[in-house]
Amino acid sequence: MSEPTAGSALAAARIRPLAQVYRHFGEVDAAETSSLYARVAVALSESDEALRAIEALPARKRHPTVILAALHDLALAGRAPALAAAYADADGEAAAGAAIDTLLRMTASVVAVAVRRQTKPNETGRCAVLYPAIAEAARRVGANAVGLIDVGCSAGLNLSVDRVGITYSNGQSLGDPLSPVQLSCSIVGDRPIPTLAMPEVLARVGLDLDPVDVTDADDARWLRACLWPDQAARVARLEAEMSLAATAPPLLLQGDPVELLADAFARVPADALPAVTTTWALSRFPLEGRLRFLHRLAEAAAGRTVAWVSAEGVGVAPAIPTLGDRRASGHSIVGLAVFDRSALHAEAIGRCWSHGRWLAWLADS
Repeated sequence: MSEPTAGSALAAARIRPLAQVYRHFGEVDAAETSSLYARVAVALSESDEALRAIEALPARKRHPTVILAALHDLALAGRAPALAAAYADADGEAAAGAAIDTLLRMTASVVAVAVRRQTKPNETGRCAVLYPAIAEAARRVGANAVGLIDVGCSAGLNLSVDRVGITYSNGQSLGDPLSPVQLSCSIVGDRPIPTLAMPEVLARVGLDLDPVDVTDADDARWLRACLWPDQAARVARLEAEMSLAATAPPLLLQGDPVELLADAFARVPADALPAVTTTWALSRFPLEGRLRFLHRLAEAAAGRTVAWVSAEGVGVAPAIPTLGDRRASGHSIVGLAVFDRSALHAEAIGRCWSHGRWLAWLADS
C-alpha cells in the first residue's frame, strides 16, 4: 500500500473545510426539512472527487445551496435523467450516487450554471408581511394608489402582493380569497393586524443584479431548481405564484439596485405613492451600500412622498429602530419609513419569523 504523498496530503487538507460545510449542511441545515438533500449533501462531503470538482468554482459559489440548485437545474432540463428519476422517487441513496456522478461527468456544466446564476429564495410568506405594511403606509400618507418597487426582487413575485389571498391564524384575512395563491401566516401576540385593503397598484418594478423573468422558460426552471425537490408544498406554491406573476409581468431592471432607484421612481405615476420594499435583501449590501440606499430614498423624497417597507434582520435596515433586540436573535424587524421631503419618520411596526410565516404586529393603526 503506497504512502500518501505531500501533494495528496495538501489536497486533502485543502478540501477538509469544504467537506465540513457540506456535512453540516446535510446533518443540520437540511436534516429537518429535506431528507433527500440531507443525504446528498453528506454524500458529497464524503467524496474527495466531488469536493475537488466543487473547488473549480469561485469560493462564493461553493455553498451547498448553489451546487444543489445547479445539479437540480440540470435534472429539470433533462440533462441528468438518473438524478431527475431519483429526485422524483425521493430516493436518497440513489440521489446521492446520481448527484456525485452528475457532478463528476458534467463538472463544466455545473460550474457554468452556478457561476451564471444567483440562488433565488422565493418564500411566499413575504407577502403576508408586506400586504398590511404597504396598506398601512398608504393610509398614513392618504394615498389612493401605489407604485411597488422591490429591491432584490425575488423574481418579481413580491410585486404580486396585492393579488394574493392571506389567512392569519387569528381569523383575519387580507387580499383576494379567490386568488390561485393562498398564503397562511401565524400571528404572535394579541394585537391584530390592520385590515386595510391594498390601494390600486399602478406600477410594478423589480430591481436586481440578476433579475429572473418568470415568463422565460430557462429562468422559470432556475426558480424551480432553487427549491428542494422533496418539498412538494413549496413547489406547488411556486408554480401558482409564477403563473400569477406571468399574467401581469413586472418591469425588471437589471443592475445595482441602489443606482436604479431613480429610474424606478420615474416609472411610478405622479398620483401614486412609491412604495419601496426590501425583504432580507439589504444584508447582501455592505454598510456603505445600505447608507447609500437610504440616501437615494431621501433624494427621491425631495420631490414627492416615498414609503419604504422592510423586513430585515435586527440592525440591518438603516434608520429602522431595533426595539432593543439583539442582532442574530432569530427574528427580523418589520420597518416602515415615510420620507416626506426633508422629514423622515421611521418606525418598527412588527417582528417576523421564518421569512414571514410568523408575524407579530406592533404598530398602532
